[in-house]
Amino acid sequence: METAVIVAGLAAEAVVWWLVATRRADVWRLMPPVLSAMGVAAVAVRPPVAAGATDATIALAAGLAAGVALYLATRAFVWVASRWGPFRRDVLETYGQAGDVTLATTLVLSLAIMVPAEELFWRGLVQAHLQGATAAATAALATWAAYIGVNLASRSQPIVAAAIVGGAAWAGLAWWSEG
Repeated sequence: METAVIVAGLAAEAVVWWLVATRRADVWRLMPPVLSAMGVAAVAVRPPVAAGATDATIALAAGLAAGVALYLATRAFVWVASRWGPFRRDVLETYGQAGDVTLATTLVLSLAIMVPAEELFWRGLVQAHLQGATAAATAALATWAAYIGVNLASRSQPIVAAAIVGGAAWAGLAWWSEG
């Protein structure tokens, strides 16, 4: 059952990114329900583990610190990279899709729905499932690679860059915390 949910989730996220990339869908209208379904399905087949051998408080603090560091690093990277025309165009196209969606709505959709659902699916289900079949480090690397692969369907430099950096950070934290 886990394998079927994983395959369906990978396909669903890749299809949504492809629909967004080909302008057949709006990222802010389609990604939240799809990621929500993926997160719910992940929890239904494998309840998440907050942390294994790592103290949950330490793991939470490390996760929050990593989140803040990634946010700041992303802002700095985008500031520098946006001076390059193709990257600037991709940033404007990707985030310009919000259109009539307010900043408050995009923050709620991102932070309260999309990010937790994506983590439940990718780290809580995919990475945990792979750890049952291989070494934890291999599972983290395979999850990271699959996450990048799915995000390549977006055809967006900022989305793929975020998948590379953020995916590595979150897969590494899940590996380190065992949860």
